[in-house]
Amino acid sequence: MQEEEVGTTPVTTPQPGHTFQVDLRGLVDLLSHHLYSSPKVYLRELMQNAVDAITARRLLDPAAPAQITIRTGASGGGIVVEDSGIGLTESDVHTFLATIGRSSKRNADGGLDLSAARADFIGQFGIGLLACFVVADEITVVSRSAREAGAPAVEWRGRSDGTYSIRTLPAGSVPQPGTTVTLTPRADGSEWLEPDRVVHLARHFGSLLRYQVHVVDRHDDRIRVNDTPPVWERTYGSPLARREALAGYGKSVFDFTPLDTIDLDIPLVGLKGVAFVLPTPAHPTKRSGNRVHLKGMLLSDQATELVPDWAFFVSCVVDTTGLRPTASREALYEDETLAAVRDAIGERVRQWLTGLAASDLALLRRFLDVHHLAVKALARYDDQLLKLLLPWLPFETTDGTVSLDEFARAHPMVLVTQTVEEFRQVAPIAAAAGLGVVNGGYVYDRELVHQLPQVRPGVTVADLDPETVSAHLDSVDPTAELAAAPFLARARAVLDRFDTDVALRSFQPVGVPAMLVDNREARHERRRSELSAGADDLWAGILGSLRSSAPRAQLIVNHLNPLIRKLAELAGTADPQLSETAIEALYGQALLLSRRPLRPSDHALLNRSFLGLLEFAAQAAVTGQGDAQS
Repeated sequence: MQEEEVGTTPVTTPQPGHTFQVDLRGLVDLLSHHLYSSPKVYLRELMQNAVDAITARRLLDPAAPAQITIRTGASGGGIVVEDSGIGLTESDVHTFLATIGRSSKRNADGGLDLSAARADFIGQFGIGLLACFVVADEITVVSRSAREAGAPAVEWRGRSDGTYSIRTLPAGSVPQPGTTVTLTPRADGSEWLEPDRVVHLARHFGSLLRYQVHVVDRHDDRIRVNDTPPVWERTYGSPLARREALAGYGKSVFDFTPLDTIDLDIPLVGLKGVAFVLPTPAHPTKRSGNRVHLKGMLLSDQATELVPDWAFFVSCVVDTTGLRPTASREALYEDETLAAVRDAIGERVRQWLTGLAASDLALLRRFLDVHHLAVKALARYDDQLLKLLLPWLPFETTDGTVSLDEFARAHPMVLVTQTVEEFRQVAPIAAAAGLGVVNGGYVYDRELVHQLPQVRPGVTVADLDPETVSAHLDSVDPTAELAAAPFLARARAVLDRFDTDVALRSFQPVGVPAMLVDNREARHERRRSELSAGADDLWAGILGSLRSSAPRAQLIVNHLNPLIRKLAELAGTADPQLSETAIEALYGQALLLSRRPLRPSDHALLNRSFLGLLEFAAQAAVTGQGDAQS
C-alpha cells in the first residue's frame, strides 16, 4: 500500500485485490498422487454425486424417481453416468462446477451444512468432480434442475487444461430433471473406463447403495450393481436361514466361510453390519481388512481402525451414517466417536464369546482351537472373560496340549516354565516323574497360568526352574557312584571347557542317556564369556566386570541307561580319546534334546564327535578283520 501526506496525518490508499490462480493440471496431479490411492475413485465420486442429487430431490418430492445408470462404451471409449436427481441451474453450474472446493452440499456462508437434512448426503468436500480429471481429458455435464419448473437444461464442458464452457440447451432437449456426466478418457486413463472394469468398480463401491444402480453395456444389457437392503437387514424364515445367508455373504466378500457371524448394531452412529469370525488362524500383527460403507458407499475395505487390536480374528462389513471420513474418503477420521465405536464393537465381540461359553461349548472349542492367541491377549485385561474362558484355553503341557481346567484336575500343583527352552529340557523327564509342567514360554501363557488360582481355588501355581526337576531325580547308590568315579572325573574334565558340570542320577525314561539342565543365569554367563573372548581389551574388561557367580549348566547322566553303564565300566580301560569323544557326543545329543539354539562352537562339537566316533568304529572294524584273518 501507498501512503500520502495530508498535513501531518498519513492517508492509506486502498489497492485492488487479487485472486489466486489455480493450475488445474498440477491440482489433478496432487489428487492422483497424494490424496487418492488410485484413479479408481473417479467412479465412486460420480456415484456419490448422483446419490446426493437424488437425496436432495427427494427432500423436495419424496415420490421422485431414484435411478442411477452408468453407460459404458461411449464415444471415444468414455462412460456416461445418469441420475434422476435434483439437477443444476445455470447459476448452480457457475457456482459449483466452475469453483474448485465449492460443494453443492454447503450452506450459504460456505460452511458445511450440518442440519438433519445435510446428514443424508455422502459428499462434503467439494472436490469430487476434480477426481474425474485423473482419468478424463474432458468432462461434460448436462443438467436440468428440479427446483424450478420449466428450467432449461445447461451444459458445462470442462477440460483438463483448466478451461471450460457453459451453454443453455434448447427447451425440451432434456425432458426430465437430472444430470448426465460424460467422461472422455485421457490417453493414460482409458483402462479405468473399460466396460468390465467399470462394472467391477461400480459393484466394489456401490454394492450397498440405497438407490438402484445399473451398468448398461454397449449391447444395452442392464447389469444390477447393488442388492438392497443389506443382507443383515432382510427378513428370513428361521435363524438357520439367516445364519446361512450371512455366511454366504461373508464367503462372497472375503472368500472364506466364517466360523460364525456376530451382529453389529450401534445406534449412536447409525452403524449396522456383521463381524465374520475367521475360520483360520490370523497373526496378531496382520490385521484383517474391514469394509466400511458410509450411507451405502464404500469408504474403505482395509479399515483396520474399526475394531480393537485384539479382535484381529474378525473381519467386518458395516454401513454407518455417523462416522467421519478423511478428505480422501478412503479412511475413517480418528476421533472420539471412532474410539467409542471401536470400544462398542469390542464389547459386542466379548458378549459373543460369553454367549458361546454359556450355550455352545462345541463352537467355543472350535473357536479356541483356531484363535486361542487372541483370546489370551484379551483375557489378560478382562477379568470376567478370564474367569469364563481360562479353563478352556489350550496350553502345551507335559500331558500334551490340553485345557488348564483338565490339567489342573490331574495336577493340583502346576509348575510353569519361563521359556520354551526350559520346557523342552525338562518335559520328558518331568512327565516320567509325574510332575505337571506347563510351557510358559509362549506369549501371554505364563502370565495367564499364574492367574489360574483366581479361577480354580485349591490349585497352586509356581515357576519351575530346571534344578527343581533334577531335585526330583533318584540318587544313585553310593557304591555305583564310586564305581563310576573315573568316568565322571573324565566327563567333568571334558565338559569344564563348556562351563558344564556333571552329575549321576537315575531317572525315566531309560532311553534318555543324559539331560542338560541349563537355567537362564547360566546361559547369560556363558554368553558373557563368549562375548568377552571375542572383544577388544576395553570391552573384555567391561564384560569381565559383569562376571556372575551363577551356577553353571549341568549334564545329568542317567545311570539306568545301558550306554552310560557301559561307558562307566570302560572308563578305566578304554582309550582316553574314545572316552572323551563319547562324552562330547553325549553332551551334543543332550544339546539337541534341549532344542535350544546352537552356537557355532556347538555345531563344531557335534561334527567333531560324530566324525570321531566314525573313525573309532572304522579302526575297530579293521582291527577285528585283522584278528579274524590271523
